[in-house]
Amino acid sequence: MNIVKTLFLTVLLLIAPLSQQAAAVQEQAQQIDRSQAATKAQQHEKGRVLRVDQTRTKYRVKVLKKNGRVVSVDVDKKTGKVQPATDKDN
Repeated sequence: MNIVKTLFLTVLLLIAPLSQQAAAVQEQAQQIDRSQAATKAQQHEKGRVLRVDQTRTKYRVKVLKKNGRVVSVDVDKKTGKVQPATDKDN
């Protein structure tokens, strides 16, 4: 009986990391990518994207507007929501 318990616990220990990896992959797949963030920022600011930087929770996108002004916006990785850039990085 001890062998069965040991085998069962071993299998559980081997499966647990796999389920964590699967959850991480699924969460990453639900996030928008750099290209999508650039497109959202470009549509929001109506200009040309100069640069896209990435933090843990958002993309910081610099956009050159037609009037020559450069603006930065933050695009949330999970929701895709575009907001004016804040000084605080996550």
